[in-house]
Amino acid sequence: MNREMLMLVEAISREKNVERDVVFGAVELALAQATKKLYSGEVDIRVSMDRDSGDYETFRRWLVVPDEAGLQNPEAEELLMDAKDRVPDVEEGEYIEELIESLPIGRIGAMAAKQVILQKIRDAEREMLLQDFMSRGERIFMGTVKRMDKGDIIVESGRVEGRLRRGEMIPKENLRNGDRVRAMIMEVDSTLRGAPIILSRSSPEFMIELFRQEVPEVEQGLLEIKSCARDAGSRAKIAVISHDKRVDPIGTCVGVRGTRVNAVTNELAGERVDIVLWSEDPAQFVIGALAPANVSSIVVDEEKHAMDVVVDEENLAIAIGRGGQNVRLASDLTGWKINIMDAAESAQKTANETEGIRALFMDKLDVDQEIADILIEEGFTSLEEVAYVPIQEMLEIESFDEDTVNELRSRAKDALLTIEIAKEESVEEVSQDLRDLEGLDTELIAKLAEAGVLTRDDLADLAIDELVEITGQDEEDAKTLILKAREHWFAGQE
Repeated sequence: MNREMLMLVEAISREKNVERDVVFGAVELALAQATKKLYSGEVDIRVSMDRDSGDYETFRRWLVVPDEAGLQNPEAEELLMDAKDRVPDVEEGEYIEELIESLPIGRIGAMAAKQVILQKIRDAEREMLLQDFMSRGERIFMGTVKRMDKGDIIVESGRVEGRLRRGEMIPKENLRNGDRVRAMIMEVDSTLRGAPIILSRSSPEFMIELFRQEVPEVEQGLLEIKSCARDAGSRAKIAVISHDKRVDPIGTCVGVRGTRVNAVTNELAGERVDIVLWSEDPAQFVIGALAPANVSSIVVDEEKHAMDVVVDEENLAIAIGRGGQNVRLASDLTGWKINIMDAAESAQKTANETEGIRALFMDKLDVDQEIADILIEEGFTSLEEVAYVPIQEMLEIESFDEDTVNELRSRAKDALLTIEIAKEESVEEVSQDLRDLEGLDTELIAKLAEAGVLTRDDLADLAIDELVEITGQDEEDAKTLILKAREHWFAGQE
């Protein structure tokens, strides 16, 4: 029987063009699965077959686990202290084995063994095909729609399959069996059954790759696509820059009579593409990204990584776009939060900010409105600036003499010290469970304490807009922090 098994292994190995070890592994797995059926619990069985003689041995084995972890499956696990009684030098994570009687091959259900072996062979063939495909270094998967699978589309290229998930399709695109389709290879998960290559047609990376194929100058390094933002199937923006002064980046991507950009648009179900000139200057980049709207003025807030963009009434709807699409894509493209407003809103915001700074200076520096307004007119917006800008800059203010400047700087430093002491005192009142919350740093804790948010439950009770107002975070970060604070409410629930 052993000789016949060796002959069978050799035959399958040659016929399927796979390594002998793979076939031996399938036989060992079949024997192990058959042996498991002789036991009532979830035992772990290992079969070892000699590659030359065909002889084999069967072992029951136990995984060594830490004593404090306890046994999750007593039939296949052993605590470290008990395992050391049997094998003194064993370590956790290793196995201890016991030789048991081997099951004769003749007693194995022939069909079951055959199925295990063939499945193992199919897995090996599939792995070889996948490795061969990936070795080509292709970024776009080209194939034919083979079938639907729970809302996903399985695309076949040769004998390799990719999975285009519903969320990665272009909305309203109707793909049918037999259609030719292209998609971006996002990841390869060899543990997935059937189609291990995960595809996307809605990702920004897919559009970038399509332009790379249509525009040779990108592959040559003359042009670079810096970023891309998409509302798949509707509209997109890409930012490009030229590394050669002789090459017009926008015109090159558009192509003669729009041939290049139209080729991308046609592939993406008519998705319109705005091509934007990338700039190192964030403000200039944002102005370009908001095209076709014309920008009147722009104010950059580095601390909040946001910009207030002022447009006239005629351009307001264009800048925002239908359903906020234009400003949302521009924000995604540039990485900046963009606030669109008209001149009246901008003036009102400026007035409110000025009033806040004026009140701060009058209160903390103990000065009248005239002095506060002079500081504001000279560009001072915080106590830190009054306290620590070079003294020569303040001495250049015509309305101030040296004694006034020194007094203002001294009062500003005293006010900052008082504020810092108050912050430290308020932070001390914050509960330890809030201090330990992931995502909170010292600055955020101080802001929460100042607003009276002293416990984790206090934070969990806040609405997103309330937390944004307290901390100055964006809505997504505030939402994440609140959900993190609420986790303990649901701990232990199914």
